[in-house]
Amino acid sequence: MQEEEFDLKESNYLDLKAIIPKILRIWPYIFLSVFLFSVGGYFLTKLTTPVFKVSSLFFVKEKESGLALFDSPSILNSGNIGLQNEVIIIKSKPIARTTLQKLDFEVEYYQSGTYIYNEVYKNIPVLVEVDWKAPQIINSLIKISWNNQENYTVSFEDDDYRKILPDGNVFPLSIIPDPETFKFGEWVETNNFKFKIEKTGIEESGEIFIKLRDINSLVWEYSGRLQIKRLDRNASILDLSLETTNPVKGEIYLNTLMQNYLDIELREKNEISSSTVDFIDSQVAGVADSLKLFESQLQTFRSSNKIYDLESESSLVYEQLMEYETQLRQEKFKRSYYGKLRDYLVGENYRDIVVPSGLGIEDPILNTLITNLIVLQNRKSELLATNTPESPIVIEVERKIKELNASIREALTNVDTNSRFLIEDLESRIASIEASFRNLPETEQNLIRFRRQFDITEGLYTFLMQRRAEAAITKASNKADNKIIEPASTIQQIKPQFARTILMSILLGLFVPVGFVLGREVFRTKIEDSSYLENKLKVPVLSTILFNKKKSNLVVFDQGKSGIAEGFRSLRANIKFILPADKQITLMVTSTISGEGKTFCSMNLASVYSLTGKKTILVGCDMRKPKIFEDFKLKNDVGLSTYLSQQEKDINKIIKKTQFDNLDILVSGPTPPNPAELLFTEHFSNLLDELKNQYDVIILDTPPVGLVSETLDLLAHVDLTLFVFRQNFSQRSFVEALNGLKGKNGIKNIYGVFNGVDGKKVTYGYGYTYGYGYGYYEDDKK
Repeated sequence: MQEEEFDLKESNYLDLKAIIPKILRIWPYIFLSVFLFSVGGYFLTKLTTPVFKVSSLFFVKEKESGLALFDSPSILNSGNIGLQNEVIIIKSKPIARTTLQKLDFEVEYYQSGTYIYNEVYKNIPVLVEVDWKAPQIINSLIKISWNNQENYTVSFEDDDYRKILPDGNVFPLSIIPDPETFKFGEWVETNNFKFKIEKTGIEESGEIFIKLRDINSLVWEYSGRLQIKRLDRNASILDLSLETTNPVKGEIYLNTLMQNYLDIELREKNEISSSTVDFIDSQVAGVADSLKLFESQLQTFRSSNKIYDLESESSLVYEQLMEYETQLRQEKFKRSYYGKLRDYLVGENYRDIVVPSGLGIEDPILNTLITNLIVLQNRKSELLATNTPESPIVIEVERKIKELNASIREALTNVDTNSRFLIEDLESRIASIEASFRNLPETEQNLIRFRRQFDITEGLYTFLMQRRAEAAITKASNKADNKIIEPASTIQQIKPQFARTILMSILLGLFVPVGFVLGREVFRTKIEDSSYLENKLKVPVLSTILFNKKKSNLVVFDQGKSGIAEGFRSLRANIKFILPADKQITLMVTSTISGEGKTFCSMNLASVYSLTGKKTILVGCDMRKPKIFEDFKLKNDVGLSTYLSQQEKDINKIIKKTQFDNLDILVSGPTPPNPAELLFTEHFSNLLDELKNQYDVIILDTPPVGLVSETLDLLAHVDLTLFVFRQNFSQRSFVEALNGLKGKNGIKNIYGVFNGVDGKKVTYGYGYTYGYGYGYYEDDKK
């Protein structure tokens, strides 16, 4: 398990020491990238319309529910749901619409700047009045220019215009109108627009750009940009903020929005008082007419009968009759209210309901039920501003309203029955008293009759006017529970931020080329430098061999004073630390696939050994693709395949001498049909035994281990194996393959060689301590 974790760590390892030189080599591109991104960042700040943040503080009183007997705490009183709903209502589109309808935001004015159009508000040279009952061109700039105080020209310079119809339909404007000239102060109507432009400035000539905004687009924009958050989790003070390109308009909008919210709240609070006043007014009109009639009749009767002494007209019978008549009128008034209230409940017209206490009806149960009903109805209206009728909380409130409706109607039945019994009783008493004063003189009876009608009507009129005054006073004394803590003000410009943009541009300019190098390194599939091998390979790397730029592969003989020849000398020296110097050496050179330079390394390693005086032989074991004979200018007529197939049994007849001292070659020979089986025969073992008796160094040039099977079987015949990797050719997966080969098969004395390295880009590491470019390599100087 630990070894697997180690492998995983190794596979994710990124060698910074190898990457940093690659990054430093591209410093001109890094400098160019930083410069270009910085210039781009500068122009970005100039081409970006400035955006400001406007903020205000608004206090929202958390509502205390008066529905203790009817509320479900899990629905209406859970946490801060009430405050959250108020936040949603403030952000809702209906509130935004009523706010914008109070503002003159339907026309935006712009001045042309160096890079962008800047919106202006107030202090504008012209004033545009729009008739939205006619078609209009919206959401694109329209140029207004003038050269005198009389006329102006309308031009359409954008490529995309949209047209809105009075019914709200919007569609692209297919044909852009040509410039036209009109007079200031006159209504202009075409197929595409209707507006009037007044000249408000003193400039003789100038230009300004306007953009017409329909109310729907403004509502979506301002409601969407409004941000609301609580200042503290335990407080109900809200921070209302808005990001806008014109801070003055942003401040005006927020202030108007808060005031509009307060007005709506106050209007809802005044609905009960207003309903009471309206109901009383509807009753007072008829009572006032009756009062005038009775007063006129009373005056006429007195004048005709010359009766002016009021004290003489009074009697105990009259006082009792007046008391009962007053009670009867008031009770009939109550029954009239009960009837209207029942009609409202049946039609669910809750907005027109009047609380009984406002009319002097002191019934605590009925007053409580109707007050709770009105509160719930207001609650439902608030919820519907931000929820659908199918939402659970709205359904719950609707259920409570229906329950209250049923309870009120049941209570109305009881109070109406009691009122009817009382009216019948009063009418019976009045009839009894009326019978008692029939014995009075006719003139006195008529006087009492006129006086009674007048006093009863006057009392009812006084009662109604008193209740109306109380309702009006209540309405006038109402005030909103919420309030504005801080009016809107501009906090800061949030974008573009010049310093931040330039810094980000510089960092991005650095990241792009550096990220490219890192990304290329992460996704690289081939081995690029020796440090990768040293970090990933679980066997030592004995030497780094430079790339051969010459046509000849015999670099040790042809370029003896070059860095590449020194690489093979370094390889020979490092082998001495592994194998005893006085012992006969048999080593094998292989690789994963063809093309990694194993034959090139085999030939030159044999060459450096022969130069030390050791008798060396190079054996071409790759009978599938023989190559060695070409570089030594030998024939491949007989060789290893000839001996192993017993076509020639004398080993000395197949060994070929080279033009170099101490170096013999045993070429592969003609390609046999069964090269793998030939290497497994005892003849190959006998061959190696005879060669060991004749040569100090035997080097086997074997087939690639990743392509053929016989190479692994040769490991048992050698003292040391060199595994060749080639820069920018060998895949990184080959490293893992060799690690697996060593780990699974337990192979010892296997070492790596890094071949074909570019001397200008090499990262020096173990095995190449002598370096390239030391100055004493004369061949390299040339």
